[in-house]
Amino acid sequence: MHIAILTFDGFNELDSLIAFHLLRRVKRPEWRVSLCCPTPTVTSMNGVVMHAQSTLKDAHTADAVVVGSGSKTREMVGDEALMAELHVDPSRQWIAAQCSGALVLAKLGLLRHQPACTDAKTRPWLEQAGVEVLDQPFHARGNVATAGGCLGSQYLAAWIIARSEGVEAAREALNYVAPVGEKEIYVARAMDNIAPYLA
Repeated sequence: MHIAILTFDGFNELDSLIAFHLLRRVKRPEWRVSLCCPTPTVTSMNGVVMHAQSTLKDAHTADAVVVGSGSKTREMVGDEALMAELHVDPSRQWIAAQCSGALVLAKLGLLRHQPACTDAKTRPWLEQAGVEVLDQPFHARGNVATAGGCLGSQYLAAWIIARSEGVEAAREALNYVAPVGEKEIYVARAMDNIAPYLA
């Protein structure tokens, strides 16, 4: 199982790294999570420089693809050459997007027949693209999921873990990162948000 977290210049650290950490809670030899970038290094919206662990070409064959958000997403979706490198297929991959990452899914035509979740700043742009935006943290239909709000990345990671490894594995990953004294309520709330979309 390879999960590629698409991470571009201007990326939001919370989106890419929270999902990365939660997904890495699964300890199986064949379980691989990589920060998938268009260049050898990318710089976050706050100046953090990260090295790519895989390339956009690797995302074509990944089992799951997570698209993080960032301060340059609108520029990115306008870059025809870059968008032409993104080949994802919801018939054989689980595809999830965080906040402005939903603009990437819209550009790729993956939100034509379903609503999406996003952050308040991205909402008008997504609506201009003809996508119905929901006022909730997480939504999925089939193999395509979206989350809104920086900390919504936990729902994307939990959705992927639950679908691959089962609900208990998702609970365990969330429990590991949950604040002390709030673990039970934190995990229950997160699972309540993804449970309707696991059938």
